[in-house]
Amino acid sequence: MEERRKLKIYIPGVKFPSVSVTGNACALNCAHCGRHYLEGMKKPGQRGLLDYCLDLEKRGYLGCLLSGGIDGRLKVPLDFYADEIREIKRRTNLKLNAHVGFIDENDLEWLRWVDVVSLDFVGDDNVIRRVYRIDKTVRDYLRVLDILTENGIKVAPHITIGLDFGKIHWEYKAIDLLVSYPIDVLVLDVLIPTKGTEMENVPKPSVEKSLSVVRYARERFKGELSIGCMRPLGRWRLEFDRGAVLAGVDRLTNPPKKIIEWAKTIREVEIIYECCVM
Repeated sequence: MEERRKLKIYIPGVKFPSVSVTGNACALNCAHCGRHYLEGMKKPGQRGLLDYCLDLEKRGYLGCLLSGGIDGRLKVPLDFYADEIREIKRRTNLKLNAHVGFIDENDLEWLRWVDVVSLDFVGDDNVIRRVYRIDKTVRDYLRVLDILTENGIKVAPHITIGLDFGKIHWEYKAIDLLVSYPIDVLVLDVLIPTKGTEMENVPKPSVEKSLSVVRYARERFKGELSIGCMRPLGRWRLEFDRGAVLAGVDRLTNPPKKIIEWAKTIREVEIIYECCVM
């Protein structure tokens, strides 16, 4: 364990809101989400994205996650907001994290204005079909990574441990695929069996099996390893977060206060009020 590496603790909810440009709408109905996570995002509405972000800066916010539902092209339709995104970067100091979907070369012009791209990554064709029910393969995900990295756009892939209805298996292959890319930050989330979704009654992935993936990623990935904001709460999070800190992760999002105080006894700790990929 690399105890002396600084641990960055991210608390985005205070000054770095998640924004949906599609409201609660999404063309998909994925087994793990069922559009549930769009409900908790901020909605600019008729004010427009630019005015919303200008107001954020006035109120002391640091930036925002630009997200939303997937459209018929299997993209979050941020390209429709290209002019507003450019103006946000020109007229404010806000940092922008963009959650994108299956972008292509036509998106490069607006993508250059964001600070980092968050890309959900799945390393198994069957899991893609079972969970997302889309006609895509691992090769399609890798093509998105190729487009971003070859054009100098910072990308932070996200792996959701247990995404295959709670089973853990494909995550190791995904890590092996990603380590060959010029990536600074790799994010590990963990499935939350969410009420109202197809996975509502799926058992939570076990803490120990989830930590096995974290340890494997720490061993293989030389950049900064981050634990993202999606993972179960309560005692599960206490045990997992402690194990993740001991495994040598660099970044940890929304840990319990007990974990923050304990971590300070073994690591230098910095608190950051942004998304964990910034």
